[in-house]
Amino acid sequence: MSEQLTFQKGLRDGIPICLGYLSVSFAFGMMAAQGGMPVWVALLISMTNLTSAGQVAGTSLILAGGMYLEIAVTTFVINIRYMLMSLSLSQKVDEAMTTFQRWVLSFGVTDEIFAVAMQQKGEINARYFSGLICLPYCGWALGTFLGAAATGILPESLRSALGIAIYGMFLAIIIPPSRTSKPIRRVVIFAGILSCVFTWTPGLNQLSSGWVIILCAVVASALAALQYPIAKEAQT
Repeated sequence: MSEQLTFQKGLRDGIPICLGYLSVSFAFGMMAAQGGMPVWVALLISMTNLTSAGQVAGTSLILAGGMYLEIAVTTFVINIRYMLMSLSLSQKVDEAMTTFQRWVLSFGVTDEIFAVAMQQKGEINARYFSGLICLPYCGWALGTFLGAAATGILPESLRSALGIAIYGMFLAIIIPPSRTSKPIRRVVIFAGILSCVFTWTPGLNQLSSGWVIILCAVVASALAALQYPIAKEAQT
């Protein structure tokens, strides 16, 4: 397979991801615009982040007037999985890929891009990975722009109805793996119960939403690590 064909294959593989990102980022753009952000700010956030759930959580804290430390810790906890994905991908990339190329392309590592890249047979070169990232990145930015721009045009009733799409994004993230994995299902339920505890318990409900997200994520993930450890693969 030639290098040019490899880049084109990456573009083709990125089309479904791009289409999915359009709808999700549209909801993000609406959320940001409804919170008072200018269209260009929402677009700039999407073009410099590309982190879906972490981006939504961080932007929500910004709109709510959260502290810098709160925003930083929240986004770090939510996005820390990308570090693990990048480490995993580093074992699969072509040795010819330079350090600079790895730095640049690591920006585009998302859950969906990681999954598609890891399914490829053999090593991944810079051409293919560039093509794989290209369209999803454009789709994420375009969807954000359209969502933010449409907020000022659509009637209030329709904006309110479409606003629920952002919650649908989170449900789409947790429901599929919860249906197929009992440990994940139990952790999701536990995190939901823990969130309710922080919401309804006097004293605890004084904590800001950012710290609640941090505590729920850390406690639930720590419980999962202790209760459902992943056994090491038997050495051959």
